[in-house]
Amino acid sequence: MSPPPPIGPFLADLLRRGQAEQPWYGPSTQELLSGLGASEAARRPVANAHTIWEIVLHMTAWLGEVARRLEGHSPQLPLEGDWPAMPTASEAAWLAAKASLAEAVERVATLVSGLSPEALERPIGTSQEPALGTGLTAAQTVAGVLEHNAYHAGQIALLAKAVRLG
Repeated sequence: MSPPPPIGPFLADLLRRGQAEQPWYGPSTQELLSGLGASEAARRPVANAHTIWEIVLHMTAWLGEVARRLEGHSPQLPLEGDWPAMPTASEAAWLAAKASLAEAVERVATLVSGLSPEALERPIGTSQEPALGTGLTAAQTVAGVLEHNAYHAGQIALLAKAVRLG
């Protein structure tokens, strides 16, 4: 029996699969977003719920924050805010938002794959604050953003169905 793969590259693979390949749970985020135009992504088919575009910006912001943490910065809310404001809807802005999400996933994947096993076991932050996701190891933080992305991919799948039906 061969030893398990190193955790950093394993987590990086899961991030990339969830974004653009074939995750176990269903379509990748990229697949869910393909074919959606700016007007569809900006539509709010469920009252008081976020739009697909807002979710993409939120995912991107938190991936950026996880990258900052992996680079050694102190934990905080994302620099853009928890739920960044959506720009005026245009195809160019929507394409940029999707590209930023893909780049943020790749940034975290690259960072985590390069961390030593010791670095992956180091805690991020000095106190446990569930809302900020602090007090966890680097590996647990990346696992958390994987869960976060999968959760929001499910929301995107449902909203995309509602947008296409409406």
